[in-house]
Amino acid sequence: MNQTESPTNFIRDIIDEDLQSGKYNRVHTRFPPEPNGYLHIGHAKSICLNFGIAKDYGGKCNLRFDDTNPTKEEIEYVESIKEDIRWLGFDWKERELYASDYFDQLYEWAIELIEKGLAYVDDLSPEEIRAYRGSLTEAGKNSPYRDRSISENLDLFTRMRSGEFPEGSRTLRAKIDMASGNLNLRDPVMYRILFASHHRTGDKWCLYPTYDWAHGQSDSIEGITHSICTLEFEDHRPLYDWYIRSLEIHHPRQIEFARLNLTYTVMSKRRLNQLVQEGHVNGWDDPRMPTVSGLRRRGYTPESIRAFAERIGVARRESTVDVSLLEYTLREDLNLRSPRVSGVLRPLKIVLLNYPEDRVEYLEAINNPKDPQTGTRQVPFSRVLYIERDDFHPDPPKKFFRLAPGREVRLRYAYFITCVEVIEDENDEIIELHCTYDPETRGGSAPDGRKVRGTLHWVSAAHALDAEVRLYDRLFLVPNPLDLNEGEDFKDTLNPHSLEVLESCKVEPGLADAKPGDKFQFERQGYFCVDPDSTPEKLVFNLTVPLKDTWAKIEASQKKISS
Repeated sequence: MNQTESPTNFIRDIIDEDLQSGKYNRVHTRFPPEPNGYLHIGHAKSICLNFGIAKDYGGKCNLRFDDTNPTKEEIEYVESIKEDIRWLGFDWKERELYASDYFDQLYEWAIELIEKGLAYVDDLSPEEIRAYRGSLTEAGKNSPYRDRSISENLDLFTRMRSGEFPEGSRTLRAKIDMASGNLNLRDPVMYRILFASHHRTGDKWCLYPTYDWAHGQSDSIEGITHSICTLEFEDHRPLYDWYIRSLEIHHPRQIEFARLNLTYTVMSKRRLNQLVQEGHVNGWDDPRMPTVSGLRRRGYTPESIRAFAERIGVARRESTVDVSLLEYTLREDLNLRSPRVSGVLRPLKIVLLNYPEDRVEYLEAINNPKDPQTGTRQVPFSRVLYIERDDFHPDPPKKFFRLAPGREVRLRYAYFITCVEVIEDENDEIIELHCTYDPETRGGSAPDGRKVRGTLHWVSAAHALDAEVRLYDRLFLVPNPLDLNEGEDFKDTLNPHSLEVLESCKVEPGLADAKPGDKFQFERQGYFCVDPDSTPEKLVFNLTVPLKDTWAKIEASQKKISS
C-alpha cells in the first residue's frame, strides 16, 4: 500500500511492518490540535506528516480538536486552524471531530474505572497533589483519600458532575502507582471541577476531562491505527496504554517523532501568546511570527512549506533546523512562480536632460525568465525616473559598479545613462541627479560594443504607483532565544529592527491590480507579497525573503572575527 515514490522513514517502516504482520489492515491517522492558539510551522510539519501518510497509504486522517480546557479555548482558534490546514492543501472531508463529542462516553468510562477500583475521588488541593507526587528521585505518597470505597467514589463523582462542590475542591484520579518511576503514572488527575462555559457544550458540564484522560480514548473511539505524536508524549504513552488496557477498548499504536525546532524562533504557544498579548508583535498573523497565518501573510506558499517538511523529514531525536533552510526552500519555490517587477524602495529622482519632455516609450520586459510561458510586459519609460538611492554614490569606493558622477551604467531593458550633475539641498543632501542617455543603446547594449559594469532597476516617475513596503527581519537576534542564563528573559533577545516601514516607495504601474496575497520578485531586491492592509490608493508590500541570505554573511563574518 505504501507508495514507492514517497520518502521512507522510521514511521513508515513501522506502518509497513504493522500492515505486513496483519496487526492492522488499514491506516487511519489524525491531527489533534488544542484550540488554544494559532498553528505554527511545527504544527505544519505534523499536518504534512499525518495527512501525507494517510494519503500515501490510501487511508484516512481526522481533524480532531482536543478541546478539554474551556478556559483557554476559543472559536477563533478553531476557525484559524481549519483555515490553515486547508491553505496547506489538506482536507479532512467529513471527519471534523472534537474531544467534546466524547464527553458523555469519557464520563461513562470514568464510572467503569471507579467500579473496577481503578479510580478515586481525591480531596487534595492542586498544591497538595504536587507535593504528594514526589520527584524523579523520590517516590510519591498515597493520598489519604485513595482508599475510599467504590460506592463513596461513585457518589462523590456523581455529585461533582451535578455541581455540588466548589471549583477545584475535588478531582478524580486514576489509581495506578505512586512509586512508579514514570511520574505520569503516579495517580494522574482524570477530571477537575471547572465552572466554565465550553465553546461547544456551553454550560452542560462543570466537570472537564484532562488532556491525558481524553486523548488516548478519543483516538480509540475514532478507530485510529497510528497515533503519531511528538517526543514529549513518549513518557505519556504508558499512561495512555494503561487506560486503554483497563477499559479493554481499541488500542491505537502510538509513535513519537522529534518536534521541529528552528533557529531564531520560539515554538511555544505560551510564549507566542505572550508576544501577542504584550504587543511585541501585531497579532498572531504578524509576518514575523512562525505561525502558519503569519507565514501566509508574509508571502510563504503552501508548496514551500510542504517541500520544507519533506526535506527535513522525521527523526527520533531532537535537533534544531537552521531557519535558512526554510528560507532557501521558499526561494526555490518563489523563483519559479513569481513575476518579476520593478520596485524602488528608497527613491532617488533622475532627470535625463537630453530625453524629450513629452515623450513616453514602452519597453519590453520579461515577466519570469524561469517560466517563458509567462511572456513579457510593456513598461513605460520617460524623462524623469526613480532609481534606488543606494545605487548612487558621489564618491564610489572600490568595487562599487553602480552610478556615480561621470560614470555610465545600464538601465534594465532601457538605455545606457551617464551622471553629469548632482543636485543637493541646503543640508547637502542629494535630492536629484541629472543624467544623459544614449539613444543608440535601447535594449541595453551599445552598437560600438562598449561595456558597462552596472545594471540598475528603475520606474518612470510619471507612471509609478505609491507603495508602502514593510521590511521584515528575524524576530530574534540569537539562534536559540531560549538558551538563557538565570534571570534572563527570552524577550531580551528580540530584534529591535525586525520591522522597518518604508512609506515612500515607487512601483511600476502594472501592479495597479495586485491583490492581497499576490507575490512578486522586486528585481535586485527580494520577494514581496501584497499585504491585506493594501488599499486602491496605496499598495502595501511585505518583504517575504531577500534574494540572498544576508544573515549567513553576517554569521560568517562574526565567526571569522571571533576566530
